[in-house]
Amino acid sequence: MNPGNPAVENTAASVGTAGGEQADTLALLERGRTLSTPVLRAAVDRLAAPMDTVAAYHFGWIDAQGNPADGDGGKAVRPALALLSAEAAGASAEVGIPGAVAVELVHNFSLLHDDLMDGDEQRRHRDTVWKVHGPALAILVGDALFALANEVLLELGTVEAGRAARRLTTASRKLIDGQAQDISYEHRERVSVEECLEMEGNKTGALLACAVSIGAVLGGADDRTADKLEEYGYHLGLAFQAVDDLLGIWGDPDATGKQTWSDLRQRKKSLPVVAALAAGGPACEELAQLLAADAKSNDFENFSEEEFAHRASLIEAAGGRQWTADEARRQHAVAIRALDDVNMPQRVRDQLVALADFVVVRKR
Repeated sequence: MNPGNPAVENTAASVGTAGGEQADTLALLERGRTLSTPVLRAAVDRLAAPMDTVAAYHFGWIDAQGNPADGDGGKAVRPALALLSAEAAGASAEVGIPGAVAVELVHNFSLLHDDLMDGDEQRRHRDTVWKVHGPALAILVGDALFALANEVLLELGTVEAGRAARRLTTASRKLIDGQAQDISYEHRERVSVEECLEMEGNKTGALLACAVSIGAVLGGADDRTADKLEEYGYHLGLAFQAVDDLLGIWGDPDATGKQTWSDLRQRKKSLPVVAALAAGGPACEELAQLLAADAKSNDFENFSEEEFAHRASLIEAAGGRQWTADEARRQHAVAIRALDDVNMPQRVRDQLVALADFVVVRKR
């Protein structure tokens, strides 16, 4: 059994989310899911068969046989942020729903393609779309969700919708840049910490930044306000990805829905790996030698659990695990400071802080 993640637990202790705040955050996430899901389902229903049912399977609404299901649809952090974004601009949460849906469509477009490119067979405790329906449909459904995202926004027909679509398009391009960087790094022996942070800022930070500004833009906020909210979202995305990188190596499969040592199996140059390789010392040198040999191996998929566990222990011994947990805390603090420059109701600020705390202390 994979051990727990003390690095994430230490992060939780330093952030200090209380039980009541955790309950309030879960309510915010549920509100985002409840308000956005009907519009999201209506958008997916526009797709031609069989893409509509394949997308429904991906979102957890049906099982592989087409029967209704109540699957795990993800954490719904982005919809929650989009609705809070609208409230930060003084509008109602409902104003942010089209933005919440558009961002969620782009996010799931990226998941469908990422699962195929990474060879992931499990997501949210179920077989991935490409595994069930084949690579061709996974690609097509991902493309369709991407197109739907802009359609949902632009059909509003307002100036604000056009501004929101521009931000979403820019974020989407950066997300794709990040995925391309991620893939290219898998074939390099060394990647700098700065390169890794740039990649993760593109792959994760850009869309979270868009999520936390898009509702405000739809609510009539000026560009300065939207930019400051994006700054919060960008650094929140880096904190989110740092925790994700910890879970990708040391996360409990029962919580994450992925294999043990998931990122090591895919040769990902994630933050713990990159930080360990930059640290110097005996553990760093042994890890570098092993990873260089791994890159040339034709038998990598047949490695034993012990071999992956040894690589993980070297990463930890070299300091990569602790550095990543510290980076998650640092990015969390930068995100919170960005909120100081936004004039918003105190209630909304408190909720954005609580969501940031949730992102850093999560276990999946």
